Amino acid sequence: MTIDPRITAFADDLTAWRRDIHAHPELGFEEERTSRIVAEKLRQFGCEVTTGIGRTGVVGTIRVGNNPRAVGLRADMDALPMDEANTFAHRSQHAGRMHACGHDGHTTMLLGAARYLAATRNFDGTVHFIFQPAEEGRGGAEAMVKDGLFDKFPCEAVFGLHNRPKLEVGKFQIRSGPMMAGGGLFDIHIKGKGAHGARPESGVDPVVIGGHIITALQTVISRTIAPIDSGVISITQMHAGDAYNVIPETAVLRGTVRAFRKEVMATIKQKIERIAGGIAASLGGEARTEVRVAFPPLVNDPTEAQWIGDVAASIVGEDNVNRNGNYVMASEDFSYMLEKVPGAFILIGNGGDEGGCEVHNPGYDFNDAALPLGATLWARVVEARLARRD
Repeated sequence: MTIDPRITAFADDLTAWRRDIHAHPELGFEEERTSRIVAEKLRQFGCEVTTGIGRTGVVGTIRVGNNPRAVGLRADMDALPMDEANTFAHRSQHAGRMHACGHDGHTTMLLGAARYLAATRNFDGTVHFIFQPAEEGRGGAEAMVKDGLFDKFPCEAVFGLHNRPKLEVGKFQIRSGPMMAGGGLFDIHIKGKGAHGARPESGVDPVVIGGHIITALQTVISRTIAPIDSGVISITQMHAGDAYNVIPETAVLRGTVRAFRKEVMATIKQKIERIAGGIAASLGGEARTEVRVAFPPLVNDPTEAQWIGDVAASIVGEDNVNRNGNYVMASEDFSYMLEKVPGAFILIGNGGDEGGCEVHNPGYDFNDAALPLGATLWARVVEARLARRD
């Protein structure tokens, strides 16, 4: 593994930055402190800085020479609405907020690359460092794109990365084409007729209707989606009633759907709406269903996936780059950027010991040992893509 020694020289700074961000997590579109720190450091490095893209997003830019080519590198900044169980010194200082997905590490690695590239300027062209808010289900990538991200900062390619627990530090994983599932959220509002719990015949029980809907939705994937496709429907919430002896008037089901193709997502949406409405009507009630596609599937451009895999291999060796990585059923809103600009999303190992537990876990922590490697990857991406041609 060949980490640039100039990045290794400030590895302690990277660790300090990452742990400071970890201790002060902010939720999507609330990343005021994080965005301010990012902008301040980019200015200190000598980057052009634009704030307020997608509300709390930040873009840093370095231009070298007259080459019109430009590349974009993206990191996410937001935390999750959950309590942290860790007891180390840099644990979250804010109840109900935690960097449980490693966005603190992603932000730090990109800052490290910006520091290095601003100092060395060993390329010819433009690099845009894209610090995105609100990746965790709140639409930050879409907000930046709608705010003119690629109109204001044109890129011939854009790249992102995410840490992967259980993958050793020093290893990368990627695949061409669909890599991460598209994600959707749904709400099913059921209306029945309230009644005394001792006299169910006088009402229409929305809880029973909800139970039948839950059972029937389990057939959508197994009986209406082709076996060669993949999909998930998970009902994660059911809310109804407040008293032991009252049949409530209403009930609500909520959950998530995932698939690797937009066509499959559309089919799942249609089936949820049809099944919920039909079952509710057959039992004397009503159901109003809302299915929202939160993220399209993440699809890597084959050429760009091969290219960034080559860059990673030049750092860690071909044996440490898995180019046929697993499909990931979790979603990633970097997919909105990949719909606008060709590019690829790569996974970097977070290790199996320190920081080894899965993301979205109250015991998770990003592995600081991966910070110099991630910064080196981004630096090499820019230097290779925008290589000088003297």
